[in-house]
Amino acid sequence: MIFSPVFQGKRFAVLGLGKAGLPAAVALKEMGAEVFAWDDSAPAREAASGLTLKLPSEIGLRLDALVLSPGIAHRLPKPHAQAQWAEQNQVPILTDAELLFQAVRGSRSLARFVGITGTNGKSTTTALLAHILDAAGIANAAGANLGPAALSLPLLPDSGVYVLEMSSYMLERIATLRFDVAAMLNLSPDHLDRHGDMAGYAAAKRQIFARQDAGCTAIVGIDDVESREMADWLETRPSRLVRVSGKGFHTCGAKALPGEHNAQNAFAAGEMARALGVKEEAIAAGITSFPGLPHRQAEIAEIGGVKFIDDSKATNADAAARAMGCYEQFIWIAGGVAKAGGVESLEALFPRIAKAFLIGQNAPDFALSLSQHKVANDVAGTLEAAVPLAFAEAQARGINVVLLSPACASFDQFKSFEHRGEVFATLVGALGVPA
Repeated sequence: MIFSPVFQGKRFAVLGLGKAGLPAAVALKEMGAEVFAWDDSAPAREAASGLTLKLPSEIGLRLDALVLSPGIAHRLPKPHAQAQWAEQNQVPILTDAELLFQAVRGSRSLARFVGITGTNGKSTTTALLAHILDAAGIANAAGANLGPAALSLPLLPDSGVYVLEMSSYMLERIATLRFDVAAMLNLSPDHLDRHGDMAGYAAAKRQIFARQDAGCTAIVGIDDVESREMADWLETRPSRLVRVSGKGFHTCGAKALPGEHNAQNAFAAGEMARALGVKEEAIAAGITSFPGLPHRQAEIAEIGGVKFIDDSKATNADAAARAMGCYEQFIWIAGGVAKAGGVESLEALFPRIAKAFLIGQNAPDFALSLSQHKVANDVAGTLEAAVPLAFAEAQARGINVVLLSPACASFDQFKSFEHRGEVFATLVGALGVPA
């Protein structure tokens, strides 16, 4: 199946030509739209061959929408000048997932839409649900914040399912998109610079349930206070509400889903699959055979009796806590660009840290916090220095786990959390000790 020219006669400006923006611009053009594209980076503009490059404010024509890449602010902490222009001129600001929904419905496909959000766990849960659907033989396409950009996904038949990971940045830019099944896994402080405060962040996440009716399913984690409050709010809404918790839920022996947090992810994925009509045996088979995702508690090597765990995806303290809780004792590699609160929320897990090796911008702050709680630590500065030091410390103390779970964003020293994990794997591989 191919998309109809559903945007024939419409005009879109696309701002930001990265992972989401460039595919969006190309797809919109293929669907008949007149597209104007821009990126503040000259190399990104040069890579946009075949597109009309022009700032939205310079077009001088009616625009149906500004498609704004998720990483570009339109309100807080400071709006991009072009986004500010769009708001002042009543030009809708949309995300590409919204336009995928419009394109699918405009092409007369009744494929169902599943949306998954939460501070942590949404990538694993998105990939797990897609894996379960594969096991059940149901046509599906997964993407958006995880994997392919939304407008890179194919047109599915009526029986198909779109499984979209939705960030808070994307959710505040939807207008008509309705998820047949929506899941909000958990809430902890994150991206507060973009949303102002925790209430603003929760309000953005709540948009995953917008426009749901009695035929829809809303799934909410209840292992944190903010999520429980959202579940209580959903009691007043028309959709069918399912509450999920990792406490006491078993993951069918799935090695790629360790810990209580992954039990909650599996519970949520299973409930979403049930809402889509998947049989119990296919759900169990999908959970058990799930291979996991890179950089999410991935065991990348065992050298000299020491296991190296890549949890580079842990870009905040709450995410790091989920990995740290899976090991009784470990050598910890952490640091980078810290989120609000640093590592103080991890205090209950500090006794599990045999020693920490700290890297990146906030390493001195982490060292101070850990020292105040009498946790042994050294500021290694870089991952290149930290890996051999951590390995030597693990061998000297008889500790069998070195855990990279930074509790920080990566952009001070790396291109992304994926890049950070890849560097970690390379450094581990270079240790030169046989397994």
